[in-house]
Amino acid sequence: MLDARLQFIDPHATPAADGARPSRHEAEAAIRTLIRWAGDTPSRAGLLDTPARVARAYEEWFGGYAIDPDALLERDFESAGYDDIVLLRDIPVRSMCEHHMAAIRGVAHVAYLPGERVVGISKLARLVDAYARRLQIQERLTCEIADTLHRVLKPRGVAVVVKATHECIGSRGIAMHGVGMVTKRLLGQFERDPWRSELLASLRA
Repeated sequence: MLDARLQFIDPHATPAADGARPSRHEAEAAIRTLIRWAGDTPSRAGLLDTPARVARAYEEWFGGYAIDPDALLERDFESAGYDDIVLLRDIPVRSMCEHHMAAIRGVAHVAYLPGERVVGISKLARLVDAYARRLQIQERLTCEIADTLHRVLKPRGVAVVVKATHECIGSRGIAMHGVGMVTKRLLGQFERDPWRSELLASLRA
């Protein structure tokens, strides 16, 4: 169950032109339609419970729409004089591309230079996950993570690097499996040396 503080209506997730969010019944009916479109029969024994399972899976895969990323960073702490890089590496990224609804899998590295406050490292991981569990493109995902951390925590600098593979290129079209994509966003003091070079050296280590 999500913390009540994190429940909100995300403007990005509310397509006003499309009307209200469909009911569970409507979602399951749409999945049956897709099963028929794929060439199978929704009423056969192995597929009877598939629409309900897929609907539940969507609640998990796209649970980021129910989370306010800003609220994840509200509880912070005094930096206690620490003024060097805070770097959390290899945060799992599990997302879906908005063009084909195919899987995006990889890792994110999130770093910041504290100002007066620091935040618990689990919150950095949750921030990545909140934005990843939405329909995404990797470029926007990278910017959303960095911009939110920069705006809410107000550090001296923020850096986000995302490395991921995309099933939309690996399993269809050109069908090149294992091709990786790297995106990064550097803000504040990470935009220039010496912090930029030190960060990149830390990521290569």
